[in-house]
Amino acid sequence: MPSGEQMQADFERALRTMDEFAAGEAPVQKAARKIARALEELGVPYAVAGGLAVAANGLERQTVGVDLILTKEGLAAFKERWLGPGWVERFQGSKGLRDTEHDLKIDVLTTDEKPGDGKSCPFNFPDPETAGKQFKGIWSGMRMLDLRTLIELKLASWMTSPHRPRDMDDVIRLIQIHGLPPAYSAELHEYVREEFDRLWALAQVKDRHEE
Repeated sequence: MPSGEQMQADFERALRTMDEFAAGEAPVQKAARKIARALEELGVPYAVAGGLAVAANGLERQTVGVDLILTKEGLAAFKERWLGPGWVERFQGSKGLRDTEHDLKIDVLTTDEKPGDGKSCPFNFPDPETAGKQFKGIWSGMRMLDLRTLIELKLASWMTSPHRPRDMDDVIRLIQIHGLPPAYSAELHEYVREEFDRLWALAQVKDRHEE
């Protein structure tokens, strides 16, 4: 069991990380901007996904890794140019990378893959050139997934991998934060529309303390 001093040190470290994240200066944000610059220098389309995209789209949540959507060709071009002191493969030939400066993992999702369980969804990860957008403030300097695509991928992930309830919760909370109307369903891929409608209804339920 950790000592009182260790618990206090861990608590203070967590507070510092929260402050850094709120200011856009947490190691994971620095790592994302760093690889974004490298990809842009090569002219490789990319989109930051995962927890960072969730936070950029208004749902405050810290994360400890960077998720990127790339094409297979884009990943190959990045590796050819940049593998070395700054980034290494997590194991030989892996898509996954590690930022050696910030000691953080970078998970790469490629457009030939399907979200969720990797086989059940009828669509693949999107073209990062069209699915990414520039955000302002602490998220400037990197292209993040837009809200529609983020919700679409979260729904597909939850529907095909129900052991990941966080994806469902993210969608419910994003619906609430953005005040999305039920008609928003029509903007999504038909595969996920029914589940969006179900979660939209859940998002309207108020807790007792909110009534």
